[in-house]
Formats: sequence, structure tokens, C-alpha cells
Amino acid sequence: MSEPLLQLEDLTVRYGAGPVVHGVTLAMQDGSVAALLGANGAGKSSTLRAIAGLESAEGRVLFDGQDVSRLPVAARFKAGIVYVPEGRAIVADLTVAENLLLGGYFVDAATRSRRQQMVLEFFPEIANRLRAPAGLLSGGEQQMLAIGRGLMSGPRLLLLDEPSLGLAPLLVARVYERIAAIQQEQQLAALLVEQSFHAAAKLATHAWVMRHGHIVGELDAQALRSREGRQQAIDAYLGARQEAAA
Repeated sequence: MSEPLLQLEDLTVRYGAGPVVHGVTLAMQDGSVAALLGANGAGKSSTLRAIAGLESAEGRVLFDGQDVSRLPVAARFKAGIVYVPEGRAIVADLTVAENLLLGGYFVDAATRSRRQQMVLEFFPEIANRLRAPAGLLSGGEQQMLAIGRGLMSGPRLLLLDEPSLGLAPLLVARVYERIAAIQQEQQLAALLVEQSFHAAAKLATHAWVMRHGHIVGELDAQALRSREGRQQAIDAYLGARQEAAA
């Protein structure tokens, strides 16, 4: 097997004195789709943000064989690690076109134009809204814009933080269909953070279940689509909820 595109070695993230991510170790291959599953507060988003360089972390982050653990966010971004945040974080007062340009600010004009055309082919819903303020888009359209903005940089690894958050089931299905099409056509790797097991299982071929900042389970493609795999994720989620209520 070829060298993994992404490797985490004993990754630990602390907020104050206490760790919220405890010694996470995992690896994923180039061109693959994987997911971090678990309840709210499990440490999934903190792990994703640490990969992108947005959180200080102990341990190592290896990308394409290189140790990027001490690189700033911008350097990781240019290397191909692109983070699409939870809640979309578009710039509401800028137009759709201007938001897309933010994602490709460091590439030449011809590349930006080519990538924007590609994004609009994947997301025709925003193609006729280019001059509209991004804040006027629907929730689903804003999520498409956020993903499109990430694609403008030409990522090798797309980090998607809760892409289904706040969306109606029909829109979740539509967004995930587009993510699948993008991944297959562009052959990029994607790491999803999700609370929705069913949404992630339709796309991911590998998943790790997190609870209290620890990896407590690992699922391959077959397990992701099995009753036992679903139960493992549900048990981790329900266990966290029951402890919070106690």
C-alpha cells in the first residue's frame, strides 16, 4: 500500500489545562473519503481544526510524507489542506463571486477562472447568484458556496466540518451527492466530521468513532453499511448523551 496522504500521530489538543483530543492516531490514503463520527463535544471538530493548523496541538501531523505540525495555516492551505468550517462561515456582505475569489486569492487569474467554472458546474444553484450578497443565499446554497470556495484553491485534502448541519434532509442528500461527484472527478481526499451517521455512511469508506476526545472505534466500508457499525456509532453517541444528563 502507498504511503498515507494524512497521518496523525498521538495528536492532542488542549483548551486550558484539559485536553479535548487525547492522543489521536490515524491514517488515510490519497483519494479516499473518511469520517470522524460522534456526539457533539467528542473532539471531532477540534481534530479537524488541528489538522488545518487552526488549533495548537501536540503530536504530529504528516501530510504527503512531510511533517506539517509546526506550519502555519497559510502554509498548510497552500500545501493542499483546505478546511470548510462548521456553520459555513461565508462573508455575508460580499457577493457569491467575491466569496469564491477568496478561496483562490493566491492563484493566477486563468486558474481562478477555470476553477470557478468547475465549481459552478458542480453547484448550478449558485451560478445565477454570482452578484448577489452571499448572506441572501439559502442554507443549502451557502453550504455549496463554502465548499466551492474551498475548491477554488485546488485542495488535495478537503476537511469538511459538519456539512449537514442545519440543513433539511433533502438538502443534506443533495449536498452529499455533490461532494461525492467532486471527490470522484477531482480524485481528492476528504475527511468529514459528522454527527449524522447516515449522511456520512453514504459517502465515507472509512470512519473513526470519537468519544470524549478518544478514538473508540474504527469502521471500514462494510462495517459502515452494517447494522453492527451503525450500532457502534449510536452507542458512542448515546453514551455521551447519557453521561451529560447524569
